[in-house]
Amino acid sequence: MNNRVQAYYRNEHGEDPVLLQGASDVDALIDVLLASRPSENLAALHSLARPLMPAGVPDHELLVGANGDRLVGVLAFMDDGNFVSLDSSKEEGSVFYSIMGSATEFPVDSEVPIDLVREAVKEFLSSGGRRPNCVQWRKPEFW
Repeated sequence: MNNRVQAYYRNEHGEDPVLLQGASDVDALIDVLLASRPSENLAALHSLARPLMPAGVPDHELLVGANGDRLVGVLAFMDDGNFVSLDSSKEEGSVFYSIMGSATEFPVDSEVPIDLVREAVKEFLSSGGRRPNCVQWRKPEFW
């Protein structure tokens, strides 16, 4: 199986994405996001194990955000539906994570511990691009 993932989180990755091939690559990505400015703390991931749609674009996407100040992150998965990570102990509200300066709003209860974010991205990589099972998911009210 082709367990490789393309990651996009900086402008230069549009034509030259970062390739994740193992757990150490995932940890390096999360570490970069944790150390990034708030305008660059979100990445879009696409598994090379999944087929492209007829238009030549991926049939899925995993968004991964990391907040270095609070050591939490967010996950969003899109394929035949939209899902966000869930931490039911959190209150209502919104948080923002940004990819290449473009902010995305997430429910505040979608923030989970950073170790769970790492585990989820490693599962996404090893499963060939399936939605990680180690995370609780819910359909967001907005998006």
